Amino acid sequence: MVECREIVDTVKQEAALAGLGDTTAEANMPNIVLDEDGKVCDVCTDMQAEFAKNPGGRPPKRAGLIIAALIGGTGLAITSICVPFVLPALRRVCLPYVPATTTQLANVTTALQGRAGTRPSLVDIGSGDGRIVIQAARSGFVAHGVELNRWLVYYSRWSAWRGGVRGQATFARKDLWKSDMSKFNNVVIFGVEQMMSQLETKLEKELVEGSVVVACRFKFPTWKPVKEVGVGVDTVWRYQR
Repeated sequence: MVECREIVDTVKQEAALAGLGDTTAEANMPNIVLDEDGKVCDVCTDMQAEFAKNPGGRPPKRAGLIIAALIGGTGLAITSICVPFVLPALRRVCLPYVPATTTQLANVTTALQGRAGTRPSLVDIGSGDGRIVIQAARSGFVAHGVELNRWLVYYSRWSAWRGGVRGQATFARKDLWKSDMSKFNNVVIFGVEQMMSQLETKLEKELVEGSVVVACRFKFPTWKPVKEVGVGVDTVWRYQR
């Protein structure tokens, strides 16, 4: 008996020829299937006739494939952009991106008064869109931003280039807990309450004597600030090491 696979292949070949406009397809299509003894196989003949009626449809058109590819590519691009903003919520200590207000930026500048000496170094931990780093560079600091979100790092570098301070304002995609703070004598942090105790311990070990730390939104748990600027959510605290 003719194998069913052969029947399916025969019908698919006939359907492909019909799709190409081959006028000989119908003429060449076998209507009767014979077994090895040359006798008519009714089962195989019926199966071939059924497959001929419903061969499984035509392959998708090229336009459909292009549209599907565009939709899939767009979805992948959106996902790759959104994931870095969502990942912080999955970390043990969540440090989300929350843009600083204009008042907070002004208060940070006030808290850093008197620190712009001979090429002072400054690091902004969780630098976000880079505004604090760029503002510090314009004030005379050699400023550096540490940020885990690659898109914010790219945007910050572009903003520094656009603002003409690319040489004084640099940015790196790096985990703050793996960053060495000992080479900076000024630190700015827009932190969250859950991280301040751990960060206090880290800075105590790494910062040199005389360094200044400016904390925004949340105070350190045991350090005593030497200066407080602003009120409410715009308050910043200056600490002297």
